[in-house]
Amino acid sequence: MDVKTEKIELAKRLLETEDEAILIQIKEVFENHDRDFWIELPEHVKAGIARGQKQAAEGKLTPHDEVMKKYAKYL
Repeated sequence: MDVKTEKIELAKRLLETEDEAILIQIKEVFENHDRDFWIELPEHVKAGIARGQKQAAEGKLTPHDEVMKKYAKYL
């Protein structure tokens, strides 16, 4: 389906809905589309991400299959 057709289908559905929750969600999508989530992250989360990136750059990684073996009982 091309973009124009998709937009028309979405517009039809939008006009037909009476569900206020859907309208609020759509509005939030448009309002938050260009927002940079990084700015809103707490500093401790940013620090954790930076620590993980540093560890990865240093080769301090655990292979996926090892992690899955260790934690499979919790999944």
